[in-house]
Amino acid sequence: MSVHLVPWDTTHNLLEETSRLYDEAGTFDSIEKDDLVAIKLHVGELVNLYYVPPFFVHDIVRRVLDAGGKPFLTDSNTAYQAQRHNAVDHMTTALMNGFNSAPFIVADGLKGENFQVVKTKGIIEKIEVSGAIAQADAMIVVSHCKGHELSGFGGAIKNLGMGCTPKAGKIRQHRVVGLEIDVSKCGGCVKCKEACIQRLPEIIEGKAYNSSELCMRCPVCIEACPMNAISFVNKENLSKALASAAYGVLSTFHPEKVSYISFAKNITAGCDCLPNPGAILLKDVGIFASSSAVSIDAAFLASVNYAFLNESSEVDCMLQVKEAKSLGIKGDVKPKIHSIF
Repeated sequence: MSVHLVPWDTTHNLLEETSRLYDEAGTFDSIEKDDLVAIKLHVGELVNLYYVPPFFVHDIVRRVLDAGGKPFLTDSNTAYQAQRHNAVDHMTTALMNGFNSAPFIVADGLKGENFQVVKTKGIIEKIEVSGAIAQADAMIVVSHCKGHELSGFGGAIKNLGMGCTPKAGKIRQHRVVGLEIDVSKCGGCVKCKEACIQRLPEIIEGKAYNSSELCMRCPVCIEACPMNAISFVNKENLSKALASAAYGVLSTFHPEKVSYISFAKNITAGCDCLPNPGAILLKDVGIFASSSAVSIDAAFLASVNYAFLNESSEVDCMLQVKEAKSLGIKGDVKPKIHSIF
């Protein structure tokens, strides 16, 4: 399936060029009168500077309105304790970061209680889908292409799989990665427990253990351990879980009612969930549009040298794309890219 691209060239009026991009990609063609249209985005953690610029989202809202739809901005709460952990803080962050052109509805409710469970394929058998996502008539998935600490890359597939699921779904996906503590190396220094925001590791007879089902497999305990006693097992499983969850999310929509817009700008190794995502490591590419999550993510990866993302995460960034394709999500792992200019 084709992917359309507006190169990031500031000698052009990029807002005007995106209008041509959407027309050629047919981004809003499937929206019907009175459709409730979820504009799925990441509003950025408070203090993060690299999320999708709000004025582009304002224009997407305008186009949905022009097509006769009823747009709302949406995202799911985080599973970890931060500025988007509950609906009140999440909505406040969205407003502070400039997302005010349409109602912002937290997809999974006040504390993550609004969701429905659907069957899926792949490494996980079922997934919780946030209620406002599952109940929407159509969806525009607006993603920021950047790195991710565990999966190497975050784009449309991650926006679907992780971003459209509540806390329970996020934990389900992260738990496919194993965590091992080599007690022969552990000195019982408690640094892993101190680093964990939930204080999950236990120190028993001078050794660390972590058997909690609440563990999100974030790397903070690994990074805090001075003895290198903690490690991930089967880290690549998260990429497979993202694809599996994305399949489940898409099963709640008619196949033609979801479109994708991805911004490949301000590309860092860290994701938008971090207030400090790190230095920009790749050149700005542009804005992609497609009717396929597989194709749009593959197009971005084909446009850059993402080897450093593979190295930093120790995961092949293309794994989630190939897995999504193998599960039956439409698209091409080697799509044709049509530049607007």
